[in-house]
Amino acid sequence: MARVPVIPLVVVWFSLVLALCLQVMPLAEGWQVFRPEWIGLMLIYWCMRVPDRVGVFHGFVLGVLLDLIEGTALGQHALILSLLAFLCALVYPRFRAYSLVQQSVLVLVLLGLVQLVEQWLRTLTGEFSIHLSFLIPSLISAFLWPWLATMFKALEKRLLGP
Repeated sequence: MARVPVIPLVVVWFSLVLALCLQVMPLAEGWQVFRPEWIGLMLIYWCMRVPDRVGVFHGFVLGVLLDLIEGTALGQHALILSLLAFLCALVYPRFRAYSLVQQSVLVLVLLGLVQLVEQWLRTLTGEFSIHLSFLIPSLISAFLWPWLATMFKALEKRLLGP
């Protein structure tokens, strides 16, 4: 079994905070629906890359920060991102064996499921929507997955060596 290099936790948190910034960055009217799930993508990447160091706690902390920034009900995103990290822990062994295309399909399923739960929570708080456009970010994120995973693996090789 290949030895995975130790990735400093500072690098992980920096990338997660960068994803948080990209997630809340303002977009023009009508383009918000096409924003990828940056936090979800980064959380999935790090949960799959270093599952012993990144997990449900990281999802919870990011979710609380996202709740505070967006002004949503406190705990809504914390629950959703914690659920995402938990689901990543469940599928971790299979995920690592898949090709990038298969991983993209699994990312689509994971993010779609989490966004379905998020939509359900929104209906409980009063923001009811009947169309399926809430699934567009998970589709775009799945298309971005191979590029993102390849870029981060190359960046790791460059920073940490072979």
